Amino acid sequence: MKTRLWLSACCLLSLSTSQCFAQGWGSIKGKVVIDGAAPTLKLLVEKGDGSVKDANVCAAQDIPNRSLVANDKGELANCFVYLYTRDEVAVHPELQKPAEDTVLFDQKGCEFLPRSLVVRTDQKVKCISNDGCGHNVHTFPLKNQAHNLLVAANDQTGVTLEYADAEPLPMQVKCDIHPWMTAYWMVIGHPYAVVTDAEGNFEIKNLPAGEHTFRVWHERVGYIERALKVTIEDGKTTDAGSIKCPAEKLND
Repeated sequence: MKTRLWLSACCLLSLSTSQCFAQGWGSIKGKVVIDGAAPTLKLLVEKGDGSVKDANVCAAQDIPNRSLVANDKGELANCFVYLYTRDEVAVHPELQKPAEDTVLFDQKGCEFLPRSLVVRTDQKVKCISNDGCGHNVHTFPLKNQAHNLLVAANDQTGVTLEYADAEPLPMQVKCDIHPWMTAYWMVIGHPYAVVTDAEGNFEIKNLPAGEHTFRVWHERVGYIERALKVTIEDGKTTDAGSIKCPAEKLND
């Protein structure tokens, strides 16, 4: 009761409806799985391949094709799951500010880390490198200004990027020096977006109660689910179950 009274008082004091407690808060969880046998992808770089750029770093070990990461159960990692709305969404008081003002985007073993990154518009991206060779970070947004910047070898200071506008879908990030290097960033204007883990699981907490539309997106498929309708109930976690991605859509 005290918590509800406090939140109601916050609403009266707030000038923004996005901060108001209206119908309560709940969560959604689920899992993304491959329906069928996933294709086997070739290595991007084989260990010892002297023909690749900066082979002493980039061919020091095999570089797998991480555009498809799934376990032997077909549970699919690196899927973006996010609340889709064109309207302003109520945000839980604990999520008004991000847990971290800056997120790290690293380059190690001639791969981008992480492969899939959620970035709020009130966060910054710090691009660093733990590689012994130079890379560049080339972004391909639809709404924001594109960037194409160099990150020197072992640069821990890095370069910081900001994005003022939410993107309609995840944007590709490339290294033009080492063209196999790819990542995706989801730039979003609210806190209700996550990436599936190694077991394909996702959970989005403290959503406003009510009916919402979620999108599930993967880099090899695009939209796995474009309009996943879910009703969020106050104080409850709604289980969306297993969301299936047809295996044939994962083929090149």
